[in-house]
Amino acid sequence: MSTALATPSYIKYESVPGYFLQDLDSTNDTTFNFMTTNFGLRNRTYTSSGSSTDGATENQTQWERFAKHVWQLNEESDYGVEYKVLFIGRHGEGYHNTAESYYGTPAWNCYYSQMDGNGTITWADAQLTPKGIAQAQAVNAFWAKQITEQSIPTPQKFYTSPLSRCCATAALTFTGLALPASQPFIPQVKELLREWISGHTCDRRSNMSYIAANYPTFTFEEGFQEVDPLWNATFVETTSAQNERSRSVLDDIFMNDPSTYISITTHSGEAASILSVLGHRPFSLSTGAVIPILVRAETVTGRPPFPTRQPWTVISTCATPPPSPTPTTDDIERSAARMMRIQ
Repeated sequence: MSTALATPSYIKYESVPGYFLQDLDSTNDTTFNFMTTNFGLRNRTYTSSGSSTDGATENQTQWERFAKHVWQLNEESDYGVEYKVLFIGRHGEGYHNTAESYYGTPAWNCYYSQMDGNGTITWADAQLTPKGIAQAQAVNAFWAKQITEQSIPTPQKFYTSPLSRCCATAALTFTGLALPASQPFIPQVKELLREWISGHTCDRRSNMSYIAANYPTFTFEEGFQEVDPLWNATFVETTSAQNERSRSVLDDIFMNDPSTYISITTHSGEAASILSVLGHRPFSLSTGAVIPILVRAETVTGRPPFPTRQPWTVISTCATPPPSPTPTTDDIERSAARMMRIQ
């Protein structure tokens, strides 16, 4: 008796342009401020069932009109097609960010990043700095304002990287908001939402028991391990390997979570990888920043046309820190002031 082989399929992701300013090539990611631009949502009208406008009354906000449009996209989509809105947020400033600024990127990458700290600060599984805490609190206040003034659809499900700076950012950002009782802030920690993996100790996560003790309301995905199973002091994840990881975690979310609005708290490198997998144009996130993306996901029959995954490579380090550029008086004063602030 023969057994029929399952027909292979994969999810094809598409970042749907035309809704957010971040979609536009003319938007400068280094100067863009999502909190002064309604998350970047563009002021526009929407077609509905063949009509020229959505029939919304004048007192409806842009977010209410957008939410109705997204609902209609899902109602009218073909079998195997769905639309989700992802709010992808980067953690607030961490002590590893200040350390890299202090030492300089070349010295940080090849020497200091392999250390746990410098005796003054610790950057292994880096915590948020006071500035990073303030950034997350500012986003919390912005969400509260958007809920009150824009009736923005809030995330129905929350996911976070397991690294401490993301767990703290997620908690500070969403705790205390007026969320629907049926959709409370109970985030799930997902291993694969972590930062680009290298020998940097800031990207080595703490044990599961530590996360659970510090964030007792957080949940963990099935199979989450007590000890970090991915970090390696010797090897570094390649771009293709990270994109494969990002695609895997997106597949998991899209296949198992029926929510339309989803929050993801992650890192600059991982956010960039997710955007690449979604087909969104490159858009760098500063610490604490958030980017919303309308995603079309279609289950396609056939073998996925994805690039070949390249194996991890050996990390490049140096036995002693490379010489730093000769600092100016202003450089010295700024560095001293920065280190004083983070002590």
